[in-house]
Amino acid sequence: MDELIEATAARIAARATRELEALVAVSTPSGDLAGAEEAASIAAALAPDDATVERVPCSSPGHADDLVLRVQGTGSRRVLLVGHLDTVVAHDQHQPLSRDGDKLLGSGTIDMKGGDVLALGLLRALAAPDRRTSFAEAALLLVQDEEWRVGTFGHVERFAGFDICLCFEAGQLTSEGGDAVIVKRKAAGTLRVIAHGRSSHSGSAPDHGRNALLGLAAAAQAVSAMHDPHGELRLTAVPTILRSGDAFNVVPATGELFCDMRADDAVAFDAVLGAVPDEVGGVTLEPSLLRLWPGMDARGPAAGLLAAAGERLGRSITGMDRGGASDASHFASTIPLTVDGLGPRGGGAHAPNEFVLESSLRSRAEVALAIADAALLD
Repeated sequence: MDELIEATAARIAARATRELEALVAVSTPSGDLAGAEEAASIAAALAPDDATVERVPCSSPGHADDLVLRVQGTGSRRVLLVGHLDTVVAHDQHQPLSRDGDKLLGSGTIDMKGGDVLALGLLRALAAPDRRTSFAEAALLLVQDEEWRVGTFGHVERFAGFDICLCFEAGQLTSEGGDAVIVKRKAAGTLRVIAHGRSSHSGSAPDHGRNALLGLAAAAQAVSAMHDPHGELRLTAVPTILRSGDAFNVVPATGELFCDMRADDAVAFDAVLGAVPDEVGGVTLEPSLLRLWPGMDARGPAAGLLAAAGERLGRSITGMDRGGASDASHFASTIPLTVDGLGPRGGGAHAPNEFVLESSLRSRAEVALAIADAALLD
């Protein structure tokens, strides 16, 4: 392994657990202003001393501003690091960092405050004098709404012209136990169906109503019928949330259904929206695409980069695919080299047992450093 990579990764890992504890201590469900501001302040405090700190509008209305940290160099290339500070965990379910052997458990550890810590470590490494000659600008974008974005992603133009994008969602291993990163992701979308029916007393006049819940149930079945994970576009269409009704003895007049969709190409989502009937039993159904992540396929551009990084690392790095959504996908169409999955390894994302493997912090820092050096120096 390159001696500079080895020494720098050791320094990043030596700080990473304490930095992760500080970030995880703050509860940051998407949309919470106070938690977002506190997490952004901690991240800014962990930035290089001379980094420029910017707060830019979040893509979702009503959210705290996103954080951008910029370091200037004397080279020619520009590199963007990407992460998010928000989680899916509500305040009353938040768990601060705790330890169980090699597991560092806590809300948002793997998704993705562990990745944020490694991204901050890489930014500090790039700010060292011996690396500043390798780039013109290094920027770290930490968004506040990745887990529940309700607007169009607003940062693609902001970083137009950058040469490399490295995203720090969770890392993984190959089936043989080797280092892997993500170079291909499915497109992801959230389908929302709003139902408009008519209320009535469910005991004395049940047939006078138009049951929104039954309309949404039919919509959910129509969406499920489109589920085709082994088809040409590997479409998955899964109803996930249904809300309807306010009282046990009233025919529900309104409601909404949410469905998660993934496919190799977002064009597959059009057929799912088209499968939702306009009307069921007098209930009007209005489907719409609430959120959309494009697909990402950087296998070709990344192949040479990963080979060169493997030479620096002294072990191979494999490019893999993953179904989960990531903001790297938004940048992949405009930034020539985009690699994701540079965060630590762990598990339990979006679940109470979420964790990062402490032993992976150093090895994943090595991977990130090798890829950054290969992208900037070769």
